[in-house]
Amino acid sequence: MELINATRMVAGYTMGMEPSGRELLVVVVKGTFVLPRSASEPLRLAEEQIPLVMADTFTGAPGFSAPVYEVDFAPRKPRAEVLLLGSAYAPGGRPTTRVPVALKVGGMTKTFAVVGNRVWQAASTGISASEPMPFTVMPIGYDCAFGGVDNRHEDPAKHAAFMPNPVGRGFHRHLNGALVDGSPLPNTEEFNRPVERPDDTYPPMAFGPIGRAWEPRYRYAGTYDQRWLDEDFPFLPPDFDEQYYQAAPLDQQFSGPLGGQEVAMVNLTTDGRRSFTIPAFEAPVHVFPKKGEREDLKAALDTLVLEPDLERLTMTWRVSRPLKKNMFEIAQVLVGKKGEEWWQQREEVAFPMPVIAEDQAPPASGEA
Repeated sequence: MELINATRMVAGYTMGMEPSGRELLVVVVKGTFVLPRSASEPLRLAEEQIPLVMADTFTGAPGFSAPVYEVDFAPRKPRAEVLLLGSAYAPGGRPTTRVPVALKVGGMTKTFAVVGNRVWQAASTGISASEPMPFTVMPIGYDCAFGGVDNRHEDPAKHAAFMPNPVGRGFHRHLNGALVDGSPLPNTEEFNRPVERPDDTYPPMAFGPIGRAWEPRYRYAGTYDQRWLDEDFPFLPPDFDEQYYQAAPLDQQFSGPLGGQEVAMVNLTTDGRRSFTIPAFEAPVHVFPKKGEREDLKAALDTLVLEPDLERLTMTWRVSRPLKKNMFEIAQVLVGKKGEEWWQQREEVAFPMPVIAEDQAPPASGEA
């Protein structure tokens, strides 16, 4: 199968599979854009386009650290989602021990506090948090959110993991002062519920992707037992939920596609506040089967990744097309727009000139 990318972004395809075993053609388009400096500045493509991610990446050892970028080829995402990879910035660059941060996308607002480095202190009166250290910039991520693995006890049977975020810090099931003393607290916490006890339960506060094997996500993976081996293998189990493909926390997901929403970030950039509007782009995808008529599809914008530390963002469009048998039934896929001449001479054009994705803004008054 030939993929013709007529955009200035990156595009790729893969084979997906429904739980029933039916194969899917999955086409993904990803654009890297410069983060606007003001709400009036138009969104523009970056000179360097980030390649499609072929395997999950992490801050450290895979499975033992926080995810950074997930593979771009999820077959479907039932909901659109927004992720942010970045840091908290003290207002005015003045050192402080606590900074409120906020991310707003359309009607969704997520806020929490970012706190300076602290450790648990054990004393005869109990275990408490030390005073936070001042900072001007503090990375935000699940590595420094509440959670972690309590493996300090000499008896392995008493080790425990905080499955909503097993790569975090601050969690200890056993309140043994000698084991807890000096271990770090998280750098993020809810505004109205600060982290005060190592054996309590607190929501991990971050804007990045959730690990595939963590509790908020693995519940959607389905049941892989003997019945699955006997009746469904090598296909997905019947109770697999496509919500598993969502990388963002639930409070960063949206029921409809992205486009037209205002994005605002507070204390997540060096200038304190940044805002822009997500453009109403859709990427046209034309499928040319070996037999049958051309199919005109629209890839929906379902993933926005903000990276304010790097002054960039990426947007990802996706579309899935069920296959009758397999990928060999498709001859070509065109991503983007081509002129009339190209359509007339399609078989002769080897290197189509690039154009940006089609703007799906509402037509002007009087247009059809």
